[in-house]
Amino acid sequence: MLKNPLLRWLPSVLIMAVIFWLSSTPAAKLPSFGLLDFIVKKGGHMLGYGLLACAYWFGLRLEKRRWWLALLLAILYAISDEFHQSFVPGRHPSWVDVFGFDAGGALIALSLLQLWLRSRRLRLKNE
Repeated sequence: MLKNPLLRWLPSVLIMAVIFWLSSTPAAKLPSFGLLDFIVKKGGHMLGYGLLACAYWFGLRLEKRRWWLALLLAILYAISDEFHQSFVPGRHPSWVDVFGFDAGGALIALSLLQLWLRSRRLRLKNE
């Protein structure tokens, strides 16, 4: 584990920067994935916010009782990002994105990370 608190938060900052950059793309310049467009774009929301929530939890030192704080931070960033999108041509804010796809992706990722950490601890304990 990284000892320097600033370095522990670097993954979160980088992921937030990527999300901000992607959200700054005007609707007319977004790629279209044909029939899979909805799945690819909403899956991207879930993946991005899942990674962000895990990065937040890493910044919080993976403390078991703080997973909810990582989830809350991811949701707050999702809200701020949707607000940001309201200023981008052709884009609009969506509460469904925030509380459906973004929060859902964050919750799924944090749950999977918790399961993985628990199984890892059990495996190390039994060795």
